Amino acid sequence: ERRREALAAGSPIEPILKDVGEIYSRLLDHRPVIQGEIRYFVKEFEEKRGLRELRVLENLKSTIFDTNEHVLPKCEQAMHNSLSETIKRLQAANDTIHRLQEKEHEQRKADKLMAREEKRVAHWEELMKEQQSKQAEVDEEHRKAMERLREQYSEMEKELAKYVSF
Repeated sequence: ERRREALAAGSPIEPILKDVGEIYSRLLDHRPVIQGEIRYFVKEFEEKRGLRELRVLENLKSTIFDTNEHVLPKCEQAMHNSLSETIKRLQAANDTIHRLQEKEHEQRKADKLMAREEKRVAHWEELMKEQQSKQAEVDEEHRKAMERLREQYSEMEKELAKYVSF
């Protein structure tokens, strides 16, 4: 543009070039208008936002203060009360479960003892049956032996009777 002005200086085209420059700057060069709008927007934004952010920060500060001073101690106390109650309940549940486990353990022991007792009784009955059968065998052998002895003694008496008559 300066070159054009330097070239056009003193020529009859100079007013035309000046008019074309103005038309160009009005139609195509929007920098001054945009810069003004930007300055206005930044000014409005900073003023409105500054006050709004200040209010937000004050609200946050008061909320945090209230929370630290009032809500947090109440929550801690409630949590402590709830946790102590929960711990008591858990301890009671743990004791109950422990007793149930002991009962179950005792029941298992009793079941094992019953099973052993049943085995012992079955073994004892088997042993008694064996003893009875052996006793029957021995009694039978004894009876047979007694029978043989009777026969033997009766034969011996007969034999003796033969000799007594002499």
